[in-house]
Amino acid sequence: MKTKTWKLPKPEKVGGEWEWVPLVRIGRFLPFGYRQDPDDPDILLPVPEELELFEQAKKHLNQYSYREVSAWLSEVSGRYISHVGLFKRVKIEQRRKAAASIQRFYAERCKEAAEKAEKLENTRLGKRREVGESPSPS
Repeated sequence: MKTKTWKLPKPEKVGGEWEWVPLVRIGRFLPFGYRQDPDDPDILLPVPEELELFEQAKKHLNQYSYREVSAWLSEVSGRYISHVGLFKRVKIEQRRKAAASIQRFYAERCKEAAEKAEKLENTRLGKRREVGESPSPS
């Protein structure tokens, strides 16, 4: 059975600050930094203060353990997150970023290939050339 995971959208920078966007709830648990919409239980609303603290927490992971950072994050935010929950959240984001990077790479490669194919088709389709004449590179 495949476990459900949520993809957190990358925030947009608006006026020098990050603008966090709502997302659709697909699992049982609420991810740290989000709360359930009171009008629609399938929508998760961002809590900007928690999300900003989470971004700081990820930087602290370079120097401290997941247990220490999760304790700090729980204390500062007032919302509990276990070290395992923090670990899972960070790993999901890392996988999402890696997948997005790969998708951007292949999108660029496909775009280049399509441009080259179009250039080749324009030089030979529907055009006649005399025997011995070389195709024009335009």
